[in-house]
Amino acid sequence: MSVQWDHIDYKAFERQLEKKSIVELTLPNGGFLHIEEKLSFILIYRKKDNDSGTERLVKTIGSYLLIGKGDTSKYSVLLEILIRFFTRKYNSYLLFEIYSGGPHDTTFVIKGPAHKLPTTLQALKEKLSGIPFNRLVKPVDVVIEQTKERHARGQESIIDIEKAKNSGGLLIALEVPPVYRDGNGHIYPVFFQAFRDDFARAIRKTLFEYLRVQTTSGIASYHALGKSQIQEEVLKTDRELSEIQNTYQFLLQVAPVNLEQIKDDFFSSNFKKLSKYQYRLLTADPDLLKRKLFNLQIEKIDDPALFYIFKEKREELDQQISMLGERGTRNFFYNSIRIYKGVNKELLSEATAILNNLPEQDGKGEELIGAEEFAALAEEEFETYRMQASSFKSRIHLRKDLNILMVSRGELYIPTTFRVAPEEARALIQHEVGTHALTYYNGKEQPLQQLAIGLADYETLQEGISVLSEFFSGGLSGNRLRILAGRVVAGNELLKDANFHEIFFKLYTEFDFSRERAFNITSRVFQGGGFLKDIIYLRGLIQAIRYLKKGGNLEPLLAGKFAIRHLEVIEDLTARGILIKPRILPTYMQNGVFEEKLNTIREGLPLFKMISS
Repeated sequence: MSVQWDHIDYKAFERQLEKKSIVELTLPNGGFLHIEEKLSFILIYRKKDNDSGTERLVKTIGSYLLIGKGDTSKYSVLLEILIRFFTRKYNSYLLFEIYSGGPHDTTFVIKGPAHKLPTTLQALKEKLSGIPFNRLVKPVDVVIEQTKERHARGQESIIDIEKAKNSGGLLIALEVPPVYRDGNGHIYPVFFQAFRDDFARAIRKTLFEYLRVQTTSGIASYHALGKSQIQEEVLKTDRELSEIQNTYQFLLQVAPVNLEQIKDDFFSSNFKKLSKYQYRLLTADPDLLKRKLFNLQIEKIDDPALFYIFKEKREELDQQISMLGERGTRNFFYNSIRIYKGVNKELLSEATAILNNLPEQDGKGEELIGAEEFAALAEEEFETYRMQASSFKSRIHLRKDLNILMVSRGELYIPTTFRVAPEEARALIQHEVGTHALTYYNGKEQPLQQLAIGLADYETLQEGISVLSEFFSGGLSGNRLRILAGRVVAGNELLKDANFHEIFFKLYTEFDFSRERAFNITSRVFQGGGFLKDIIYLRGLIQAIRYLKKGGNLEPLLAGKFAIRHLEVIEDLTARGILIKPRILPTYMQNGVFEEKLNTIREGLPLFKMISS
């Protein structure tokens, strides 16, 4: 709502505070007020010329007042109303003015009643002291001044300190060294982003300490002190990023369409003939996609958590789009390394241990179920989700032009040639449907579409949870674990520049894979020109197990598609009420043996002993 001082209805403003969880006012001369329920504090910034960046620091927090240029006397009335309202509800209210120091300053100056707020001011000093001010990562200095002049030099106090104190309000100030810009006022963009993130974290933790000690607001975490409402420009960026990614299906575009013919030629020639991979026509122009991608003004997002996930996602999409245009070339492989990284010693050691401890099971003579019967089992799982949420609409597609079972955008795609052992079928359904389709739906229920499409590097954790789901459903076989381990070995050999035949024979002769499994593993790792995605299944399993052994719960990991490193961001956004808990949960979590199996993992069950008996 936009108001003019001569027409502002202060009583109506107080009624808004009583009724609404979020109140916003557009004030004269560029002023703006954003207030959120339970946040018994307000950050204050006075607009001035040649002060790039400082306002953006203030807007990272969930309650703030931007004071427009010119006459500031009317703002004191608004602040008095806020003090009365919040002290009546929560006993105390903190006014926290922030302004920038001189162009060459490198010291944070905290101004406030150190004798009355010793815990809060010491917490602020401690949190700010670790923030670097130059490329050498030298920390800034921090000092506390006990003074009644809690504002910039040459300015009047925005409110009478004694009057505020008598109403339950406390006023402190922070002079910020503008190390994030040069002498001409131009921001160092990359450094500013890091400085802003550190600054926001320090301020939130300090404010949380104040709320915990001085108020009855009941805030449970410093994460809850950011904005609880996503701004329209953020939602617009989210939509645009999603539109770019939805113009292509990455896995379909890099999967060869003639793999069955390649396999037939390879086997009929006694492992000699290797036909050339053929791919689907691209559904989008990579150059045009990149132009759209870098037209997005992600750098203008002031919320540190949201900026972080969007920036990361743009970088990943940039690499993916490059790979689309490089299919069949060595550059495809190099970008694959950038996205999926390499094979470290721990991962290779776990893979080798699995292969050495689990013999290949030939499965000859075993009755297999086909694509249609598998689709019927998957439909049963879908129905259990519809019972949990009627808006669950995922479908099943039988495709002749596919060689792998997959989920894309929450839909299950089954090759018509698909065959699987009955005991492995339900485990695969939990893998594809109980994880990939389920987290797509839960992500779609979030306000950010990125949680359905997937944050950067989401696939590692996704595949780790997926393999865990096979274990929890009692269908993780020795052959399945061997395949995951074999993929790591194949990826490691690819990184050592081994060719198709060398990798195939290493798996076939040295590790005793059947010729079909050895071919499938090898052919997948050579998709596109060299594709390392398959190493993430075992890496993700190790990652998820490590998380559970530290006491982590599985349910939060099912709220959408994200990486393990995003857990703090997810916690942050959930604490603010932006994200919600998972709407649907997989059926294996309702199984009576789920907790029992979970405990065996937390007690250190080796990977090669996770197989079903």
